[in-house]
Amino acid sequence: MNSPHSKQPWLIEFVLLAALWGSSFLFMRLGTVEFGAIPTAGVRVAIASLFLLPLLLWRGLGPQLARHWKKTFFIGLLNSGIPFACFSFALLSISTGLSSILNATVPLFGAMVAWVWLKDRPHGLRILGLVIGFVGVALLAWDKASFKPDASGPATGWAVLACLLACLCYAIAASFTKRHLGGLPSLVTATGSQLGATLGLALPTVWLWPQRMPGTTAWLALLAVGVLCTGVAYILYFRLIENVGPARALTVTFVVPVFAVIYGTIFLNEAVSMWMAFCGAIIVCGTALSAGLLKLRRPALSP
Repeated sequence: MNSPHSKQPWLIEFVLLAALWGSSFLFMRLGTVEFGAIPTAGVRVAIASLFLLPLLLWRGLGPQLARHWKKTFFIGLLNSGIPFACFSFALLSISTGLSSILNATVPLFGAMVAWVWLKDRPHGLRILGLVIGFVGVALLAWDKASFKPDASGPATGWAVLACLLACLCYAIAASFTKRHLGGLPSLVTATGSQLGATLGLALPTVWLWPQRMPGTTAWLALLAVGVLCTGVAYILYFRLIENVGPARALTVTFVVPVFAVIYGTIFLNEAVSMWMAFCGAIIVCGTALSAGLLKLRRPALSP
């Protein structure tokens, strides 16, 4: 049996991971305003690679990375390169709170991709959860998605679609990892993925590099998102999977928007509407049902 003290460390790591990933939207917003979307993503994964690679080599896992570099590099483009660029682009025109709520649909897309690709067909409440989750996304997107550009940045409709594309990429990467990278040490997958994303974004980052050198705040934001929200967060996430299992670790997705909204409200003066909170609750409930993390119990019949 586990004592109360043995449960405390993973709970601390769980909350810390949610806080780190919640802050990533704030840091990306601060960075992308001066760097632009693609350079923000490129610098983020490059910093994460520089942080993770020495850890990998120190633990003697270099040969494993060399044997599996093709698959891990591909995962990097799908799980980091494209999503990070999409979210950076989206944050030019929508709030950090809205983007984090859309990010909570990752398990929802994961269930769909696993159904189509891995033939992991959902049943009963999980199908109901898919329907509820996508209704929540549709309601939120209908309210926020406008394809008319304005002076504040790209049209919000494209930003919402970019967030959903990022979530789809995360879902496809999860199924690919399950099928082709099972049993590989998490640090190898994490480091290889960041190296692959760095190489994939290198040329676009150089090509789209801002003419005016970004300021200190933007550089510090990308340093934080690269080291803390990517490098450290990867380690915490895979530790959670190892200690408490993937199902429980996955629930961190539902806590991330709470921190993102708090950070956005405090540091960026972002407003959170009741409609956004309502749609977010629908998305979270539907996603929890579709992932099998929330189960409804039938009332017991009295004798």
